[in-house]
Amino acid sequence: MRMMVEFSFGDAGDTPRGTLGAGLALLSGERSETLLHEAAPHAGEQGLSLWTGPEGMVGFARVGTKDGLEAATERTYRSILRATAGLNLYRIWNFVPDINGGAGEGLENYRSFCRGRSVAFEAGLGPGFTRSLPAASAVGTESRELTVAFLAGRLPASHHENPVQTPAYDYPPEHGPRSPSFSRATVVDRSDGAIDAYVSGTSAVVGHETVAPDDTAGQLECTLANLRLISRACGLGEQIGRGGACRRYFKVYLRHAGDLGVVQREMRSQGFLADNAAVSYLRADICRAALNVEIEVAARGAMRT
Repeated sequence: MRMMVEFSFGDAGDTPRGTLGAGLALLSGERSETLLHEAAPHAGEQGLSLWTGPEGMVGFARVGTKDGLEAATERTYRSILRATAGLNLYRIWNFVPDINGGAGEGLENYRSFCRGRSVAFEAGLGPGFTRSLPAASAVGTESRELTVAFLAGRLPASHHENPVQTPAYDYPPEHGPRSPSFSRATVVDRSDGAIDAYVSGTSAVVGHETVAPDDTAGQLECTLANLRLISRACGLGEQIGRGGACRRYFKVYLRHAGDLGVVQREMRSQGFLADNAAVSYLRADICRAALNVEIEVAARGAMRT
């Protein structure tokens, strides 16, 4: 049976077939994002819900962490790499329980997650795995389960970095025993000459250091500047495909729900949400405890400028 596959927010419990529940509080905006317009359930890797269609493959896992977050992450990512063998990974979303909380061996949960993810990528892709890392985001969830979703396909993809940010996979040891495993953006070349661009969760980081700790306004200014830079690196000018025929989708993650109004006003005033943009504002903890805002973008069917 063919169906539309959506990424939905709100309750992550019982979700309709073809809906990937993220389990985040929606503060304002769109309730879902369509990942595949036409797909069918796909039997495959145990522990993953999979759908395939002409546009690619979407997968989803919700995993308990009784044996530890790191082990659950490594196990999940090994399954994803097996399921996507022969495909290109375009985008991964991660929702990490108590992301800024403590973990075994004195590690913050996010750092345990990063170690499990990195170990799985290295085991599956080899020592040069950083060259193949797709766009990604990792934010907190109040669920006790690790939730991971991914988008993959057969079309070629290229991965891009922000010129003022240290690639996440090259962060120094002060950020944990294994660096975060993602690129700042992934661009997919479509057969019609357009591109699909997936910009990773972007925040107020320059080099590898946090800018304006705990200051939402200062962080938002830096985050939007970083979005412009990575947009240029993808070949989309400074507004991530604004004004064209592409479909643009923004997710804005806020640590503090009370910041919604000021962030909405600034996003509108900077012009990112004009024309062909949909946006969801979501309440979520960010991977660094001093960060209050993170923004990700998908621009599908964009033309390079």
